[in-house]
Amino acid sequence: MTYLENDVAPTSETGRLSGRARLLLDHPLSTYYLLIGASLLLLILGLVMVLSASSIESYRVFGSAYTLAQRQAMFAVIGVVMLIFAARTATQFWRAISWYLLALSLVLLVAVLIVGVEVAGQRNWIELFGPFRFQPSEFAKFALIVWGADLLTRKSRLLNNWKHLLVPLLPVAGLMMVLVLLEGDFGNAFMLAAITTGMLFAIGAPMRLFAIFAGLGAVSVWLLTIAAPYRMDRFTAWLNPGNDRLGVDWQVTQGQYAMGTGGFWGVGLGASREKWGSLPEAHTDFIFPVIGEELGLVGTLAVLGLFALLAFAIFRLSKTTSDAFVRVAAAGVGSWILVQAILNIGAVLGLLPITGVPLPLVSYGGSSLLPILAAVGMLLAFARQEPAARTALRRKSTAMSLRRR
Repeated sequence: MTYLENDVAPTSETGRLSGRARLLLDHPLSTYYLLIGASLLLLILGLVMVLSASSIESYRVFGSAYTLAQRQAMFAVIGVVMLIFAARTATQFWRAISWYLLALSLVLLVAVLIVGVEVAGQRNWIELFGPFRFQPSEFAKFALIVWGADLLTRKSRLLNNWKHLLVPLLPVAGLMMVLVLLEGDFGNAFMLAAITTGMLFAIGAPMRLFAIFAGLGAVSVWLLTIAAPYRMDRFTAWLNPGNDRLGVDWQVTQGQYAMGTGGFWGVGLGASREKWGSLPEAHTDFIFPVIGEELGLVGTLAVLGLFALLAFAIFRLSKTTSDAFVRVAAAGVGSWILVQAILNIGAVLGLLPITGVPLPLVSYGGSSLLPILAAVGMLLAFARQEPAARTALRRKSTAMSLRRR
């Protein structure tokens, strides 16, 4: 009898826990809370790690260990304000401004080729004032999502015809990619392609279309790789890891050293040794190894878990909504955040070639952070406007009014 009780108890406890989890996930506002919770936790973690990872570089360049962290905190405050504003908007607002966002993004992508400044071999920055720069390709990703979702929704009854499905979406997305490639930015050009593919999948494009995309994409990547020596170096270094640890492989090698040094619990927050100059771009593209070194396997798994939760919430919204615009826009944002995180972390681990994209919500940089927070705010507005969520919010408001009485 005792054996049976001991054998059954854990199962029933597990059942109760899974039942509570299902109950929480079935709550009408669960998607909303998952979106905002995972996003803000990643943002807070990013602020802490930027402070740690940038301190040495900041002191070397500016004479203060806190300058870069203070700038990132300023970007975060502005981004949260944008998120709050976006979360209070209606779907009609985004559809009304979609063409304006597209036009502005195209103007900026052309402008950066004329008046832009070159950083690390890429002419993709526009000087604003003082030390601040703006990267139009980051804004272009958000503009493409809003415009593409509105376009595909308006043409929803005509999408059985390939002409209406692909035109003008593919020509416009292709123009954006060409302009970004002219800046020397392969990573963000790839991201524009991923976003376009995600939106087409959400609207129900036939699977054979994606097979064609995969073939064309593979050929394009190969041609672009052989056209630029530095891309070929990165690609061959990825295929032959360890052949040139003091040259092309240096950044990946140092990143892996950092990850390996961290062990399970890490060496402690702020105690990274690689950020002292051994690891290039420690606070931007390669912030994930610093997290692994200082917070260990626990820290890296926490980051992966938060991205998994965020992706789950976004694609859940895309799957369950009855609004075609929300479905396509959410798929576009989800493709943006998830694919960019995979590209960044995969490059750090040596599983993918380096593409130079930052880790969303975590890496240093206002040009990357602000559009993503605005996009998350837009999704929060969509999640709040779902019928079941509106009903739950009304009940909550009514209950709070009754308590005050």
